[in-house]
Amino acid sequence: MASLVQIIRRNLTIFYPPHPAKAADAVRFGLLGASNIAPMAIIRPAVSHPEVIIAAVAARDETKAQAYAKKHNIPVVFKSYQELLDDPSIDAIYIALPNGLHYEWTLKALKAGKHVLLEKPSVSNASEAEILFRHELLKGPDAPVLLEAFHMRFHPAWQSFLSLIDSPNVETAYSSLSIFKGAFPNDDIRCVYDLSGGALMDMGAYTVLSLRQIFGTEPEECIECVPRLMPKGWDQKCDQASKAKFKFPNGGIGTVDVDLALSGWFGQPAFSAPKCTVTHREALVEDRLPAEQEHVVVKTVTFYNNVLPTFWHRIDIVESHTIRNKESRKLIKSWTKKSSKKVYNWESQGDTKKPGEDHWTTYRHMLEQFVNKIKKREGSGVWMDGEDSIHQSAMIDSAYEKAGLPLRPSSKYKVEV
Repeated sequence: MASLVQIIRRNLTIFYPPHPAKAADAVRFGLLGASNIAPMAIIRPAVSHPEVIIAAVAARDETKAQAYAKKHNIPVVFKSYQELLDDPSIDAIYIALPNGLHYEWTLKALKAGKHVLLEKPSVSNASEAEILFRHELLKGPDAPVLLEAFHMRFHPAWQSFLSLIDSPNVETAYSSLSIFKGAFPNDDIRCVYDLSGGALMDMGAYTVLSLRQIFGTEPEECIECVPRLMPKGWDQKCDQASKAKFKFPNGGIGTVDVDLALSGWFGQPAFSAPKCTVTHREALVEDRLPAEQEHVVVKTVTFYNNVLPTFWHRIDIVESHTIRNKESRKLIKSWTKKSSKKVYNWESQGDTKKPGEDHWTTYRHMLEQFVNKIKKREGSGVWMDGEDSIHQSAMIDSAYEKAGLPLRPSSKYKVEV
């Protein structure tokens, strides 16, 4: 009962967070686009952050922007994206535009001297990523801060999960993420090639990041990618679902499985919880055994709901032990040890110096570190730098190439510094 009460209290506080007074030097954000993700990704997290103010929004449709601003208590509406960028009172920009517009408007925001919190995927392909994240605009001690918004990695539960992984000895890793059939219409921006859509570009980006973090390095190659294209009559350059396998330098194999229209029996919408499962290679256990025997263990770690762990999650650790004859491999004894953990704040990990409450979502943790970086504070140490984002894009590109699909198209925009 106590656990249920905690779940209810935590989830209520996510949607009704505390309202601390705002600091005089709070970072003033402008939103590019009246997006569906912004309320969860930044508007609500900003409420509980004393150093963040959502000051303005701009959208292509001014009427939509006005309604959006009224709904979310945003004081200023700009008639265009550029007008918002030109306002000197705006310190930072949150970009949740269609993927194909990320490159252009991020460069324009950086040129205007704004910090940028950029929704994933950062850009359309690795070539764009290299230009953006290595741009002259990002060099120098007073350069703007640019962060690709992979919120998942900022939560203490994800960091705890990674601490249980022995990356060089990972044999297999599986990361899956899906949404039920019908959640998105077939003409949604996620499903339009010219806007850099596709399953791997959307939810698949999280699964790709998961493998990169689990193995602690970049894959050598994509060895297989099987896409399910959009239904006939819709954009056939876009994957509605994809399953891809990657080979990593230690010989381990990582699999991503993503579906934007998951169906089950008789084509009905189906649900599958996000998860990551990691299986390690057999490891020798030092034990006092007869010379002809050996004790080995295989550890498997599974993280359920790794993408939005604040609502609920569980990390299961299973250790399969075997004692056997060294030469004949004949089984002498076997047993299994199981445990699980849940991590909702840094303190539960023994780290009392890092701020955070149980109700802080992945987005709230990320916003904390983004502001710390702007303020040149140390923070939690969790971050995603430009080279990381470049590698992220390259891994997605390799999957599309293996699938025989074209890379998402590059923007024609060029910025003059």
